[in-house]
Amino acid sequence: MEDAVASIRLHVNHHDPYEEWEKETRQEAWRAARQKHAQDRVQQREERSQAHAKAAQQLAAIHEEQLREVQMHLAAMNLQKKQEEDQLRSQWKERDRKLWERIDSVIKLEEEKARVKMEAERKKREEEERIRREAEEKKRQEEERKRKEEEEKRKQREKEEEEKRQQAEAERARAERERAEEQERKTLGFTTAFEDWKRARDTLKAIKNGPMRIVKGDKTLKSIWSAGRRAITPKIGQLTNDAQAILKISQQIVEIIRPLQPHPEPVYIALLSSLAKAILLQAETEVTAEKRSAVPLAQVTTNLLSALDGFADVFWAKLCQRAGGWPVPIVVPAKDADGTPFSDETRRKALGYREDEGLADYTTRVSGMMRVYFQILVTPVNQPLDPVVRLPRYWTFFSRMLKEPQMLDSSVAPQVLYTALDVGGLLAREVWGQQWVRLLALMYEGVTVGYHGQQGRLIGGQSPEGIAARVRVQLEIERIMSAF
Repeated sequence: MEDAVASIRLHVNHHDPYEEWEKETRQEAWRAARQKHAQDRVQQREERSQAHAKAAQQLAAIHEEQLREVQMHLAAMNLQKKQEEDQLRSQWKERDRKLWERIDSVIKLEEEKARVKMEAERKKREEEERIRREAEEKKRQEEERKRKEEEEKRKQREKEEEEKRQQAEAERARAERERAEEQERKTLGFTTAFEDWKRARDTLKAIKNGPMRIVKGDKTLKSIWSAGRRAITPKIGQLTNDAQAILKISQQIVEIIRPLQPHPEPVYIALLSSLAKAILLQAETEVTAEKRSAVPLAQVTTNLLSALDGFADVFWAKLCQRAGGWPVPIVVPAKDADGTPFSDETRRKALGYREDEGLADYTTRVSGMMRVYFQILVTPVNQPLDPVVRLPRYWTFFSRMLKEPQMLDSSVAPQVLYTALDVGGLLAREVWGQQWVRLLALMYEGVTVGYHGQQGRLIGGQSPEGIAARVRVQLEIERIMSAF
């Protein structure tokens, strides 16, 4: 028993390390849990405090916003109330104004009615008086009219009889004058512009429908013509400004066209046409590039005009074909010389335009041909030539040109005029003297002030090409006048 008690006591007083660790661990965990629990409660209290503070702030902000909205609403209501009061005051004033306007208008209406009634009565009295006077005046005028009609009829009969007598006398005098002038023109070789134009067109058609058709339809004649044409072209291209070379080439061309064994008439005319074409082609190309080359070309042409019968007609026809109405000069009419109306295409061809050719190229080409033509006119000769290729045509060209407003409006006109002045302006001053000076003065006025008394309507129009050519004409006239 004692041993048991001693064992129990020993057991009770025994300290087991594990049990002690386990006991301490439980105690430590309990303390940590209590501390954690305390911290959690503190944190929860803080979070609740923060939440309450945030909620209070939000509630205060809401209250403040609601207060602001209420204040804005009150302000809007006050503004609306003020606007309504202003509107009511304005409406009241408008109503008051309209009321007084109606009162005034009624007063004015009544006054106007009274005025109109009085005016109507006055007009009625005046109208009655006017009608009475008019009736009297009408009666008087009718009597006067009948008297004047009788007088006018008598005078008209006398006038008609006198006009018929004078017209008959004028017709007789005009017919006699025209016959005399026509005879004088024929004697002196003078023609009208249309006659010159008709001459060229008729000759051109005669060549085309006669000799050229015959030659092209006959192989033998065509072979002769082709050989002559091939021989002529290089001769024209070999020209230089040397007197012996010019004479030699002129003689060679004459021998080609008029050999010892004469060509048939159709071949001769066809070769003249080819010769004129070669000369004009040379003028279009070489003279355009170098104007001094016009001198030998014109000299050879003049020699050939002297040596070859019928060449003047052919050359004139080909020149007008390629340069239009400028050599005459004349505005190409709406109808051909035979009365056939031109279409747009055929009239453009009659004007000398090539297919798809612009105005600038056309002006340059015409200027080259006209330079050769003017050079022919001023070239001295030893025998009479056709009037279309002699010096008097130089004066005729200017006098006709300055009478054609439609041509003067074109930008081609000042370029052709400049070319003519450059070639023969000084010679014309020597030949025609003071008459030429007056013509130059008229032309100078046309390029500086306006022609035909129309200020601002200048020769060449307002295109850049026309303006440039007009300046050249002005400078050339000044050069001619300063040379004397």
